[in-house]
Amino acid sequence: MTLLRRIAHDLKLPLLSMLVAFIVGGVFIFLTDIEMIRGLVSNPLGAIGAGLGRVAAAYGALLRGAFGDPTTYANAFASGGDIKLWTRAVRPVVESIVASVPLIFVGLGVSVAFRTGIFNIGGAGQFAIGALGGTTAALLFGAGVTPVPIAILLIMIFGIIGGAAWAFIPGFLKARVGASEVITTIMLNSIASQLIFFIVMNSEFIQQEQRLQPVSKELSKYVDIPGILPIEALRLDIAFPIALITAAVVSWFLFRSTRGFELRTAGLNLAAAKYAGIGASSSIITAMLISGGISGLGGSLVVVGMAKQLAPGIEGSVGFTAIAIALVGRTKPSGVVATALVFGFLQQGGRLMQIETIIPIEMLLFVQALVIAFIAAPGLTMQILKNPFSGLRGRPRQAKAKVGS
Repeated sequence: MTLLRRIAHDLKLPLLSMLVAFIVGGVFIFLTDIEMIRGLVSNPLGAIGAGLGRVAAAYGALLRGAFGDPTTYANAFASGGDIKLWTRAVRPVVESIVASVPLIFVGLGVSVAFRTGIFNIGGAGQFAIGALGGTTAALLFGAGVTPVPIAILLIMIFGIIGGAAWAFIPGFLKARVGASEVITTIMLNSIASQLIFFIVMNSEFIQQEQRLQPVSKELSKYVDIPGILPIEALRLDIAFPIALITAAVVSWFLFRSTRGFELRTAGLNLAAAKYAGIGASSSIITAMLISGGISGLGGSLVVVGMAKQLAPGIEGSVGFTAIAIALVGRTKPSGVVATALVFGFLQQGGRLMQIETIIPIEMLLFVQALVIAFIAAPGLTMQILKNPFSGLRGRPRQAKAKVGS
């Protein structure tokens, strides 16, 4: 089964969970509509109709923000080859995929650690240090110093080295002195953020002159990451196919290679792995190096290709979101890719939903939490789809058997 077919198979559960989450979320949006509640006394039917209309408008904006407006698509088709109309039509779906790219990389990274029994919370810090490495490589080897393909390769290598080096610290501490990787990776996330702030503020090599905010130089002037779409205004570049290739490589490594089998064995039962001659310390350090390297690779490609500047907070909330994605995707590369795409579409669509409706962004976060909950409980999702009211009924009474006289 190819990776794309696996992704399609693993999209089934997230899509069904989204359907159930939207239904439950729609109920909560309806019940918390203050205008609808106020109008129940004077005009109950009108208030209920208006409340349902606002729920439909909110979800309509969410879908249009994630996939695009059907009217815009129709105008683009009617125009033939009008680049401006096609750009406007496909921009939402392209931006949704763009939003999923860092989630794929960091989700894959933490999945490798989880498979080895290491709870890596440091994906955000490793992503950020990878972005710093990619920025350094772009400034050193870009602007004609080396050919563009070699510069891009060096950007990726520097990103991998940066993320792996940052992940090596908690891995080494865990292997040698038994330090909790949860605590050390969380602390290193904060250190990474502050380190980037300090470097961007004080390094003349990196910082942009005459700046209003602490940001690096414009990286697109040094290295231009090639896009994969014929429309230049769309931001989707080679980072997305590289993310898919990385998922395929991680899948092969975990489930086809001897070393991957050893790491998974160590994650399932460390005592049994030691008995079989698998080194616990080497497994921990190897897993953390691979995990941080993948996250750092994502950081380097995102900062040079999509963000085009290094700034404090480049990692955003990618770390903790990627942990949820890894767990929801069952730490399988295909599942991680599928779930990251779902979250990318939710994030992009939520922006338009917030702009066009009075529904706060917290309600979208609530819907996202419902998606995670229903994906984590697939049995509940299928039961609700088969019989929505099965959980509301009590258990049937047992008929009392007659006792013969």
